[in-house]
Amino acid sequence: MKNNLIYIIQDWLAVLGVSGQLSEILSVTIIIATIAVLSWLANYLTKNILLKIVTRLVKKTKTQLDDILLEKKVFHKLSHFAPAIIIYFTIEFAFPDAPGTVAFLKQLTFIYMLFVCLLVINAFLSAINSIYDITIGKNKGTSIKSYIQVLKIIITIIFILIMLSLLLNKEIGYFLTGMGAMTAIFMLVFKDSILGLVGGIQLTTNDMIRIGDWIEMPSRNADGDVIEVTLNTVKIRNFDMTISTIPTYALVSESYRNWRGMSESGGRRIMRNIYIDQKSVKFCTQEMLDKFSEFYLLKDYIATKITEIEEYNKKHGLINNTVVNGRKLTNLGMFRQYIKMYLKNNQNINQDMLSLVRHLAISEKGIPMQVYTFSRLKSWPEYEAVQADIFDHLLAIIPEFELKVFQLPTGEDIKEIASLYSK
Repeated sequence: MKNNLIYIIQDWLAVLGVSGQLSEILSVTIIIATIAVLSWLANYLTKNILLKIVTRLVKKTKTQLDDILLEKKVFHKLSHFAPAIIIYFTIEFAFPDAPGTVAFLKQLTFIYMLFVCLLVINAFLSAINSIYDITIGKNKGTSIKSYIQVLKIIITIIFILIMLSLLLNKEIGYFLTGMGAMTAIFMLVFKDSILGLVGGIQLTTNDMIRIGDWIEMPSRNADGDVIEVTLNTVKIRNFDMTISTIPTYALVSESYRNWRGMSESGGRRIMRNIYIDQKSVKFCTQEMLDKFSEFYLLKDYIATKITEIEEYNKKHGLINNTVVNGRKLTNLGMFRQYIKMYLKNNQNINQDMLSLVRHLAISEKGIPMQVYTFSRLKSWPEYEAVQADIFDHLLAIIPEFELKVFQLPTGEDIKEIASLYSK
C-alpha cells in the first residue's frame, strides 16, 4: 500500500504531463506536505478542541486534584504526542524505497516522544507535589519538594541515557561505564544537590523544620517564616518582608532557633525588667498600709501578712518602736506582691505555666524587678499588645507605692539640679 500510494501519485502526475525524476520529487513532496498538514491538524484539534473539552470537564468536577493537573499543564504536554504519532506512523509513505531514511526519521520522532514523555512525567510529579502541599503537607507543615526534585533528576538522567542510546546506537551500559569514570566530576557539579538531599532527609526524618515554622538564624541574617523547602535551598520570609535563601544543608550543619515549640505550647514567654531606684525603697508606715489595703489586689494579702508579722514579733519579743527590730513590710515587697496578683488576675496570662516576679542582682542601674510569665496569646501583634498593657500599667502604678523608676540623668535632670544649687 505504501509503494502503491507513491506510484499512484506518480501516475497521476504523469497524466498531468510530469514524468521522470521531477515526478518522483513532487510525489515525495506531496506526501510530506500531506503528513505535515495531518500533523498540524492533529495538533490543532488536540489543543483547540480536545483540551478545551477536558478543561471544561475539569472545572465542572468538585475535586481539586484534576484542577492541579490542569494547572501544571499535564494535559497540554500530553497533546504534543498527537503530531508525533502521525509522523511516526506515516513517514514511511514518503520514503518507501529508503528504509534507512525511514528508520532514522522514526528514531528521531521516537526520541521526540521520549522527550515529551519526560515533560509529562515532570509535570505530573509537580502536580503530585502540589496535591501533597494542599492535603497532607498543609496539616503537617511538611514538604516533599526536595524528594520530587531528586526524582526528577533521576528520571531525567534515565531518559537522557535512553535517548543517547537510540541516537548513537549504543547500549545503555556503554554510557553507564563512562559515567563511572566521570563520578568525580558529577560529585563536583552536583555537590550542592547531594548535600541538599542529605540535609533534606535529615530535616524531614528528625522533624527539624516545617513549612510555616518561625526560625531565627543570625549567621544568615534570617528571622521569619519558612515558606519553601527545596532540594538545594530553604526560603524564609523575614519580618521585614525580605526573602532569605539558605542552603538546605546549612540548617543541619549550623545552629538556628525554631520557635515551633513556643507556637505549639500554651503560651509565649514574657521576660522583662523594671529598674527600681534603690533610694526609694523603705519600710511601710501605717498610713501606707492603710492606703495599700484599699487596693483590691492587696487587701487580703495585707490583712493576712500583718497578722502573721504581729504574731511573729510578739512571739520573739520584738514589739517596740525600733525600726531595725522585728519583721516589717516594705513598699518594694508590696509592689512585688501587687505584680503577682495582677498577673494572676490577667485573663491574657496562661495560669498553667510558670509565672513569677523576682529581684535580680543590684547594679548601677538600680534594682531589677523581673516579670517572668507566659502570654496566652502567641501571635506577634497580640503578644506585644499584652506585654505592653502589663508594663504600661505597672509603670503607671509605681508612684502609688512611693517607688521611683531608675533612669540615667538627662539634660532636664541636670538643669533641675543646677537650679537648686543656684538658689
